[in-house]
Amino acid sequence: MVGTTIGSGIFLVPSMIAAHLHSFAAVLLVWLVGGFLTMCGALSLAELGSMYPRSGGICTYLYQAYGPAPAFLYAWALLFMIHSGSIAALGVAFGLYLGQIVHLDVAQQKIISVACILTLTTLSCLGIRGGKLMQNLVAIAKISGLVGIIVLLCVKGNRPIHLLGMAAAGDAGAFSLAGLGVALVAVLWVYEGWHVISFVAGEMKRPQCDLPRSLLYGSAIVMLTYALANVGYYHVLSPSQIRGSEAVAALAVGTLLGSIATSCISLLILISTLGSMNGLILTAPRVYYAMAHDGVFPRPFAQIDRRYRTPMVALLVQGLWAAVLAASGTYQRLFTDVIFTAWIFYGLAAAAVLVLRHKQPERERPFLVPGYPWLPLLFCAAATGLVLSTVFQQPTNALTGICLVVAGLPVYCHLTKSLPMQR
Repeated sequence: MVGTTIGSGIFLVPSMIAAHLHSFAAVLLVWLVGGFLTMCGALSLAELGSMYPRSGGICTYLYQAYGPAPAFLYAWALLFMIHSGSIAALGVAFGLYLGQIVHLDVAQQKIISVACILTLTTLSCLGIRGGKLMQNLVAIAKISGLVGIIVLLCVKGNRPIHLLGMAAAGDAGAFSLAGLGVALVAVLWVYEGWHVISFVAGEMKRPQCDLPRSLLYGSAIVMLTYALANVGYYHVLSPSQIRGSEAVAALAVGTLLGSIATSCISLLILISTLGSMNGLILTAPRVYYAMAHDGVFPRPFAQIDRRYRTPMVALLVQGLWAAVLAASGTYQRLFTDVIFTAWIFYGLAAAAVLVLRHKQPERERPFLVPGYPWLPLLFCAAATGLVLSTVFQQPTNALTGICLVVAGLPVYCHLTKSLPMQR
């Protein structure tokens, strides 16, 4: 979970957040709010995952709570925007940072982005062991490097942090709820990927125990890491420096250690992005496979390769579409579309805890979400607020996400006529 969630965002997004929030207290607050919401969602999914310890994750929970139609629409949105768009955004980030190291033009960066996505897809096609090994190695490398950066910045930095100090002399009126909303969307993108461990629950040895632990401990580690990273940034750089840099971590370390260290940080960002991409590529096709196996997704997605025992069709379709998105989209547009679309279904998944407590009270629940029903309700309220905020502030992006989900309805109607529905 940690290896998939921590990608390029913690290195790229802080400048955007500093541009919308007027003090370090507000910056830290939005990171902690994003982490708390992620924790609420993770705890809700932990209960659902302990009830249904099989591959499929949120699709399975939506199926059980609401029926096949919402589950299909989530898998559809997952394939065409949420996960493929996340993979594409990370691919674009990979090309951008590699271009800073070896001086690539825009076309070459796009080619590198596409090639990276297709290479990792091929690796996942060759079996889960190779993808898992790479994911663990990259996760260790990125976490070690990020911890090293945090320690370096916090120990060597000498700039005092003023919690309520203004970002700049002329920004006294800069704070607004709209700015807070934009910053929260960016923060939630950095936390995106927290749920994907549930997609491979069916391949865990003890899913009733391992899945809740992964969700709980993983989200806590990620939230702590992000908060400390921001403390380190502000301990070295001024808010105006952070606002003016798209590579805050590289600038902060370079300020302390020079240009060679900046190149090392760019390399760490590449490794981090690679690990996050690999985790997304590895996990999401298990959802398409599970849904197709239940007769709620096109049947070819249920095919398992006889030699490598992987959902080959699902992996290839996802990889090719993500490559198309990476070749045609920008980093910020991709992640904004992803967050809006994803949080519609995250809210429905959290609400499924309440629905299933009513529909299936007798079913065994090895893990119970603490603070029931307030924790799931809080998460649902936050998801609703985020979606409505995007609709009012960025209607074009919202319309894109809505049209994408609605476009799946004709396909679903066709499937219900041509495929047998199974439970």
